Amino acid sequence: MKHISQYLSLVKFSHTIFAMPFAMLGFFIASWRFGLGAVNWSLLLWVVLCMVTARNAAMAFNRWADRTIDIKNPRTRTREIPSGEISSQSALWFIIINSFLFVFFAYQINAVCFALSPVALAIVLGYSYTKRFSWLCHLFLGLGLSLAPLGAYLAVAKVFDLLPLLYAFAVITWVAGFDIIYAIQDIEFDKGQELRSIPARFGMDKALWISTCLHVVTAVCIVSCAILLHTEFGMSFLMILGSMLFLVLLFYQHWILKDHNLNRINLAFFTTNGIASVVLACFTILDFYF
Repeated sequence: MKHISQYLSLVKFSHTIFAMPFAMLGFFIASWRFGLGAVNWSLLLWVVLCMVTARNAAMAFNRWADRTIDIKNPRTRTREIPSGEISSQSALWFIIINSFLFVFFAYQINAVCFALSPVALAIVLGYSYTKRFSWLCHLFLGLGLSLAPLGAYLAVAKVFDLLPLLYAFAVITWVAGFDIIYAIQDIEFDKGQELRSIPARFGMDKALWISTCLHVVTAVCIVSCAILLHTEFGMSFLMILGSMLFLVLLFYQHWILKDHNLNRINLAFFTTNGIASVVLACFTILDFYF
C-alpha cells in the first residue's frame, strides 16, 4: 500500500480533478447531441481509463525529466524521484506501462481516438521539456489538458465541433493562467537554472497581470459555451449557475493573491481551481437531465 501511495503522490493523482470534469463535459455533450442523453457506460469507462493513464504517463514523465532539476530546488527535492523513494528506472517503467495502456484503451474506443493517441501522448509528454526553451510553457501545459474535452467528445462523436473546441480553448487559458501563478514560487530558482517561465521572464507583477488576461479569455470562452448550450439544448438555470460559480472562483484566486502573499498559492492553485472545474461540470451535466 505504501508503494502505491508513493506512485499516486508521484503523479499527484488528486490533480486529475482539473481535467476530468472537462472530459465529462465533452462526453455528455456528445451523448446528448448524438444519443439524446443515452449514456454508453462502457465507452465512458474507456474514456476515464484513457484520462487516468495519459495523465499518469504525463505527470510521471515530467517528474522523471525534471529529476536533476528538482534535486537542486529546496521546494521539490523531497519529491519521490529526487528523494530516492522511487527509482528513476521504476518511474520510467511506470511511464511506459501507462503510455501503452493509454493507446490500448484508445483502441477500445474507436479508430479516430486510436489514430490520434500517439499525437496526444506526444503533446502531454512533450510539455516536460518546454520550460527549457520557452516561457510559453504554461500554454503548452494548457494544451495538454485541453485534450480532455476534445478526446471525450471524439469518443462519442468521432468528429470535432465548435462547443468542445471552445471548452478546450477555455482549458488552455485557464490552466496557463493558474500555472503562471504557481510558477511564481520558483522565480529566482528558474532564473538561476536558466529555465523559462513567464514569472521568471517578466517578474511577479507582470506575471499576475498576464495570468489575469488569460483568465479573462477563459471567462469569454465559458460564457460563449453557455450561450451555445442554451441555444442548442435549451439549458438554463443549473448550467448558468455552474458557469457563474466557475467565473467567480476563477477571479477569486486573483483576489486572494492581490497582496502578493505566496502562502496562499496552494489555495489559489489547487483548492479554488479544483472546486471550479467540478462545479462547472456537475451543474452543466445535471441541467441536461433536470
